[in-house]
Order: sequence, then structure tokens, then C-alpha cells
Amino acid sequence: MNGLRIRSMRPDEISMAVNWAAAEGWNPGFADAACFAATDPEGFFIGEVEGAPAATVSCINYSASFAFLGFYIVRKDLRGRGYGPRIWNAAIAHAGSRVIGLDGVIAQQQNYRRSGFELAYINVRYGGAVAAPAASQVGVIALTEIPVATVEAYDATVFPAPRTAFLRAWISSPGHSGRALMRDGRLAGWGVIRPCRTGHKIGPLVADDRAAAEVVLSPLLASVGGGDIFLDVPSINRDAVALAQDLGLAPVFETARMYAGSIPPLRLERVFGVTSFELG
Repeated sequence: MNGLRIRSMRPDEISMAVNWAAAEGWNPGFADAACFAATDPEGFFIGEVEGAPAATVSCINYSASFAFLGFYIVRKDLRGRGYGPRIWNAAIAHAGSRVIGLDGVIAQQQNYRRSGFELAYINVRYGGAVAAPAASQVGVIALTEIPVATVEAYDATVFPAPRTAFLRAWISSPGHSGRALMRDGRLAGWGVIRPCRTGHKIGPLVADDRAAAEVVLSPLLASVGGGDIFLDVPSINRDAVALAQDLGLAPVFETARMYAGSIPPLRLERVFGVTSFELG
């Protein structure tokens, strides 16, 4: 344990944490590292043993009151030596007095509870092959045509803190495609699809109701020609679960959304696809 040296990652090293997440089966997107680095460059940590990477973790400070923890991984051949708790504590210290959220594997729930986290709900990753639909949808436009402030205002109803830098990077990253639905002059739904190690993920997918979510979803799928699609769904949103199932997608993975501290009320009935298990 005493041989573990913990330091902040350099921006160019964040891709290593993403690669480790890929090896664990989390299927990150190709542009994830750059988007994550733009959010909180000081929030990524690496633990080294004899100069070699041994553990990673991130704790992204979104605001003065909220942070999100992810990438908590110890190299397989070094597990059970106490490195995990040490780098975990470094991440928690970075958050300070902030409320912290995370999406953890189900098996680790009890360990997270001991650190003060409480279960909010289960997220389920649905995946499968989807045929490309017709792209034409009335009222749907490119997400880049919507003022970022408008997107932020909608996002504030479904996420516990402002995330301006992240949203700007997420919407504009190469390979990311976004669509938005306008109803009566107001934003009623929007989403982003991105290429991942396997297939494409849709996230976020947020909308006033299922009908709006479906209208946004169709051109997102058409933009990539269908294929293997993954959608991370809050299990407590029954309309979102039904939408994933009606697409022919099946559960492939689950996480426990947990929080240490209280968050403001969120419109989870609007969440049809979680943005990212790593950053919330």
C-alpha cells in the first residue's frame, strides 16, 4: 500500500482511464476522453506503483455543491492490496463538501453505502440491433441550432447541477450527432448519439414524454444507419423502459445510481437515456 503514488492525471492521460473502462465492459465513446477532460481537468486521478498505472478514479466537480464520481478501477492483478480505498479517498477529498453522485456496479452497493451513499434507483443498459428508420420528423432540427442556454435550462430539470462546459463539448464533438424537437416554440426533447467501441450509444435522450422521445430518437437512429444501439435507462421511468423494449433492445448491464447527500428534485420522467455512467 505504501508504494502507491496518487496524482492528478494530465489531460492526455484521461484516455487511459477510458481504455480501462472499455476493458471492464463499459463501452465508452471514442470522443469521451476529450469531453470529460473539458469538464473538470483536475478531477481525474491515477495511482502508480513503481511508476506504472495501478488504479484510476474521477470525481468531477460540476458546481460548488455537486460532484460525480466514476472510473473507479484498480488493475486486476493488483486488487485486494488496499489501493482502491486510497485512491477513492483522494477522489472524495477533491469533492470537498459537495454532494456526490455515482453509477456503480450492483455488487459494490454495500461498499458505497459504508461511504455514505444511498441508492436512488437502478439504471439499466439496453442493447441490440436496430434497423434504420426514415429520418423525416416534423419539428426536429439539429441540436446545434438550439441556443446552448436553452439546452442548459432543460438539462437543469434532469441533472443536479449546471454542466455548461460538458454540454458544449458533448454536443459539438466529432462523431456526435444531436437532434432537438420544438413544440409551440419551446424545446420539448433532445438527444445525442455517439460512436462507441461497440455500436452507438444514445445519451442523453430527454423529452417531455414518450411521444417526444420517439420523435427525437428516430432521426438519431437514422443518422447512423441503425446497427448495434445502446440506451441507458432509469428503471423507475416505465415509459423509458417500455420504449427500449419496444425497440427490441434487451438488458445487458445494470448500475446503481447512488448519492452521498441530498440533490434537488429531478424530472426523471423526462429521462429516456442517461448521458454517461462515468459522468452522470
